[in-house]
Amino acid sequence: MKNLLIVISGPSGVGKGTIVKRLLAENAAASLSISCTTRAPREGEKDGVSYFFISRPEFEKLIAENGLLEYSNHFGNYYGTPRAFVEEKLKCGDVLLEIDVDGALQVKRAHPEAFLLMIAPPDKEALISRIKGRGNEQNFNLEERLARADYELSKSGEYDRVIINDDLDAAVAEIKRVIDNKKGDIL
Repeated sequence: MKNLLIVISGPSGVGKGTIVKRLLAENAAASLSISCTTRAPREGEKDGVSYFFISRPEFEKLIAENGLLEYSNHFGNYYGTPRAFVEEKLKCGDVLLEIDVDGALQVKRAHPEAFLLMIAPPDKEALISRIKGRGNEQNFNLEERLARADYELSKSGEYDRVIINDDLDAAVAEIKRVIDNKKGDIL
């Protein structure tokens, strides 16, 4: 079976991180892509584990050399997915990327074989409840989060599949089934 580059996106609060952890725990050959960034490490972050922490000139060299599958600039720092890292990991198994929709669409252009999965909430009320219930979001603006969620969900038609995360176990099982079916299609 061919290894897949699987891109998982969705609004804040839909359970992307939890789903990715479950998928990785259930597939020892799969790995999570590590992004690179120009921002300084935060307490507890480790280079090569949390991110690849690189200088702005190094990042800009990667941009110039087409060394990134996707990148963006947030709050004055670059973030991106290093092409060589992903391609090396794909030799050993599936690679999961958990990134926003703009990055996902860049990945699809750079790596057309990428398989894009949108994780969606069952409805807006559930999303609001999840965002409010996270407890780790200090001083967030709910209206901004919901506007971003609307934008991200508006891009779902550009994804290969949309998975509704109403029940975590069912969503993970459906994702695994979809991935297995996709792998069967590309044999």
